[in-house]
Amino acid sequence: MTRTLQPAPATEAVKRPGRWLALSVLVLAVLLVAVDATVLGLATPYLSEDLHPSGTQLLWIGDVYSFVIAGLLVSMGSLGDRIGRKRILLVGATAFAALSVLGAYATTPELMILARALLGVAGATLMPATLALIRNIFHDARERSLAVGIWGATASAGMAVGPIAGGFLLEHFWWGSVFLINLPVMAVLVLVGIRTLPESRNPSPGPWDLSSVLLSLVGMIALVYGVKEAAAHGVGATSLGAGLLGAAALYGFVRRQLTMPVPLLDMRLFRRRGFSGAVLADLLTVLGMSGLVFFLSQYLQLVQGRRPFEAGLAELPAAVGAVAAGLVAGRAARRFSVRAVVSGGLAAVGVALAALTTLGQSTGYPVLGAALLVVGVGAGFSFTVTADVILSSVPKDQAGAASAVSETAYELGAALGIALLGSIVTGAYRDFTGPAGTPAGAHESLGAAVETAADMPALQGEALLDAARDSFVHGLHLASAAGSAVLLAASAVAWSLLKKQELDSTG
Repeated sequence: MTRTLQPAPATEAVKRPGRWLALSVLVLAVLLVAVDATVLGLATPYLSEDLHPSGTQLLWIGDVYSFVIAGLLVSMGSLGDRIGRKRILLVGATAFAALSVLGAYATTPELMILARALLGVAGATLMPATLALIRNIFHDARERSLAVGIWGATASAGMAVGPIAGGFLLEHFWWGSVFLINLPVMAVLVLVGIRTLPESRNPSPGPWDLSSVLLSLVGMIALVYGVKEAAAHGVGATSLGAGLLGAAALYGFVRRQLTMPVPLLDMRLFRRRGFSGAVLADLLTVLGMSGLVFFLSQYLQLVQGRRPFEAGLAELPAAVGAVAAGLVAGRAARRFSVRAVVSGGLAAVGVALAALTTLGQSTGYPVLGAALLVVGVGAGFSFTVTADVILSSVPKDQAGAASAVSETAYELGAALGIALLGSIVTGAYRDFTGPAGTPAGAHESLGAAVETAADMPALQGEALLDAARDSFVHGLHLASAAGSAVLLAASAVAWSLLKKQELDSTG
């Protein structure tokens, strides 16, 4: 009689129908977030022309989303563990669609920055919920590795879909259309997700501590803002004050978590070598790559003169490589080792970024395409395996918080990368010497220089463009070299911290 009261074996749970359809809904959210990020980079020249942002405002448009999402991911992941991951995913998806309309019809740089910040609030609910639901839907370790690979491959596919779809839209419609493509995707996600996604939550979650939420938000935003200001303007009272405020708030957050009976984030997770190593590797990897991602579209369009759709196609090798690597990464990690796959992938990205220091205004596409393919393959191997390590290191009840830590590392790395490497590019660019009569505004951004040159006499305009493009490419060289150094350091960190780490083979 008692046998009938036992829980179903894991194998029965694995064979539960509908799990792969549920995964298809989850990856829609991932696809949307990836598309949204890459589309914005492609639309930057059009935003510059229409909204006339300063160089600093342009950087804020690019990274405020990451600032906010980094500050809220842990809180939203923990909230999903408490109120239900399905519920928070669907609410977040609906809000993301509504706020995309605000971004599409922004009329000033300030309104665009606000829209991107609010999208960060909504976006913070999506990524942790998707990974946490995968952890709870797929109980078999090998199936979970495949599901994580598909999840990662879809994010990479978004890198390709975003520029191509965005390029098509930008050539036929106004720049706001790149935000409106979010609406039909989110509609499908919500309508199908209501019927196919299982609800899951922590059965003994404890309260959602608002003081911890506030400390996490203030700490992350203030710390990243301080780094951004120091990189752009040097260490001063503003950057130092913001950095100290952020560090103090994060210190208070950690202390509070260690004293709470049921913390918002269990800090003991970081005692696990594999968990900490995977998180740190992700942060350094994204930091080293994000400057390239943000400025590559500008290089392709404003330096090499490619149309938006053509520029989108030019970025395709990175996504193709990442998709292919993500689908086989779990198998490779089990055959060789976790640290070999992660460390080797990061080293490959570092070498490819170093190769980009040879780019010039007229560099042929084979050099760039080959480098992007290697970047995609290396990142696909690394990100997929580290996500699997993070998920398999924690109990299912803490999947949301653990996933949020993983995504926080990703978003924090993106924000820091855009701030630091972006400031390197911007700083190098501003030093160019244009022809007599060049307005000061042309030094704000390459987009501003292109617009200024169009209003100047032909010879002066050509001289301005040549000087501005040379300076921009020089900045890109410096950022690529710095990114390469960071990636090679990340490879060494992964080799050390992921020693003896293995992927679960049983579930």
